[in-house]
Amino acid sequence: MFLVFTVIFVALIFTYTNGFHDTANAIATVVGTKVLTPRQAIILATVTNLLGAMVGAAVAKTIASGLVDSKFIPEGMASPMLICALIAAIFWNLLTWYFGMPSSSSHALVGGLCGAAFGVAHGNWHAIIWSQAPAIGKPWWTGGGVLYKVVAPMVISPILGFIIAFFIMAFLYLSLQKVRPHTVSKSFGILQLFSSAYMGFSHGTNDAQKTMGIIALALMAATKAGTFDHLPVWLGFLKAAEPLPGKAMDIALWIKVLCALTMAAGTAIGGWRIIRTLGHKLVKLQPVHGFAAETAAASVLLGAALFGMPVSTTHVITTSIMGVGAARRFNSLKWPVIERIVWAWIMTLPVSAAIAYALVKVAELRQ
Repeated sequence: MFLVFTVIFVALIFTYTNGFHDTANAIATVVGTKVLTPRQAIILATVTNLLGAMVGAAVAKTIASGLVDSKFIPEGMASPMLICALIAAIFWNLLTWYFGMPSSSSHALVGGLCGAAFGVAHGNWHAIIWSQAPAIGKPWWTGGGVLYKVVAPMVISPILGFIIAFFIMAFLYLSLQKVRPHTVSKSFGILQLFSSAYMGFSHGTNDAQKTMGIIALALMAATKAGTFDHLPVWLGFLKAAEPLPGKAMDIALWIKVLCALTMAAGTAIGGWRIIRTLGHKLVKLQPVHGFAAETAAASVLLGAALFGMPVSTTHVITTSIMGVGAARRFNSLKWPVIERIVWAWIMTLPVSAAIAYALVKVAELRQ
């Protein structure tokens, strides 16, 4: 029982760090364009993140039952596995936050989960659900496993963000050629309030749901192991039945509310280091550019959330900002900063997986 509550506690710590780490993703552009002050932007992001987190549960279901095959996890090891995965993700979040690098909390958690599962399964690769091909006649994004739900979207979503933002910005350049700059700036300053809210909402639909899945997975494993067999009636809400074959796990409402509120609390803290990188160092932004980047990124995020893909908000908003800059001219981008960001992307999955695997092995040695 203690380990289960430890999982929930550490999962909420991750959600909290995810909130302040990824606050910048939702508000960096609106701060960089000076449409809102940092304090105002954080309030907007907090409210919209909370609303988004309460909508749907496709991403949570992917994390809970779509990445790790529970039959390869030894009895009693589910909670230690999840704790190691979460600690690895939290460590990577804090490290990249400290250096102001907009890395992916989503991929840190997925990497940690896969590395920890590999560790507790004693090197059995089958503990990780690598690929579940889509049904015949169905598009690729209906497939499952790490390949279809994580790796493919990890590559495709940033590219989509770049392309969509590029074409939105190019269209706006053509449409606004004869409009006075002051009018453009004033009009898109107002429109960017809506695009920032859209971005915050989309961020909530994806990011807050990851730890919902972790908590649901921990409760399901505990229920299956009989940990909750003698619970008093008033604690019966902790029980989580294993889903039927081929079905995703249902996420209880109390888990959604708890994670949504924790994400909102983390969002309220803010992520000033990363805001400086995305909002100021990557490319000089005006309200029209912020509107284009946020609209493109939020659309990609919301689409991914609908299909249960835990994609990186960071990757998508960063490449959307790049797309906006490229529509103006390619030399407006600050390539040394971009290079550092790309290296952070490449390192996130393998480093977080390695940390989680090492934590599992250290825990085994101490037993």
